[in-house]
Amino acid sequence: MASSVFTSSVTALLRSKDSESSISFSNHYPTFKSICYFSVTPRFASSQKKNVMMCASVDGVDSPSSSSFSLKSEQETDNVPVPIVLIDQDSDPDATIVQLSFGDRLGALIDTMRALKDLGLDVLKGTVTTENSVTQTKFFITGLSNGRKVEDPDLLERIRLTIINNLLKYHPESSERLAMGEAFGIKAPEKKLDVDIATHIHVKDDGPKRSLLYIETADRSGLLLEIIKILADVNITVESAEIDTEGLVAKDKFHVSYRGAALNSSLSQVLINCLRYYLRRPESDDDSY
Repeated sequence: MASSVFTSSVTALLRSKDSESSISFSNHYPTFKSICYFSVTPRFASSQKKNVMMCASVDGVDSPSSSSFSLKSEQETDNVPVPIVLIDQDSDPDATIVQLSFGDRLGALIDTMRALKDLGLDVLKGTVTTENSVTQTKFFITGLSNGRKVEDPDLLERIRLTIINNLLKYHPESSERLAMGEAFGIKAPEKKLDVDIATHIHVKDDGPKRSLLYIETADRSGLLLEIIKILADVNITVESAEIDTEGLVAKDKFHVSYRGAALNSSLSQVLINCLRYYLRRPESDDDSY
């Protein structure tokens, strides 16, 4: 595995050696063979690590025949990696972690960081790792005004959509792997998920004072806000969340409680029924639960 770390500074500083070197970090970071430091200011060195890259290209448009174009298009579709956007509220006590990956196609993500700053956020630091040809980037972000992790569900959804919009802009080929590619991309996904089939909801105890709610469903714009509203309507408190978008699918985890305690079996079933009902496709004519 290769790894790099970039932190805020006035100028870009790159440390690398041809010979083996070892640099130790705090307990949050392991020791790596080589470490690259990058500025979070508009100028910093490019990295070859994991996450979302900003270089768009679509091949195959000059194919000599329709049959060869069709074959090549199918091959390219198979080769387009699944974009992953993960928002993690649990791993760091002081910052929200935004994690991005799109195979080996992601670069320095300068525009993504600028877009996050435009939302009133501060990118404290970032890590970039590569494993099995997959590059993954993590941003540690806080509110610019208060220096705290992001708690507002509306802002969390705006962060998610901002990152996906940037991905569609700089990597248009990702549109065929993203639910929002149908409305905003150059090519809509060929395979669409059936919401009823794709939706899975589970609740289990996570200690005496909270429960873990897991939701897997077809992704769509505003999904996080819909889920938060449903939880609020049944007086469920969200203590923390992990928002994971994997291509066409949203896989979200919420640590929840009811009046300071874990959800009992009856309340868990009510919550599951509510979520299943409201996450179905709008045109569904099924009877209410």
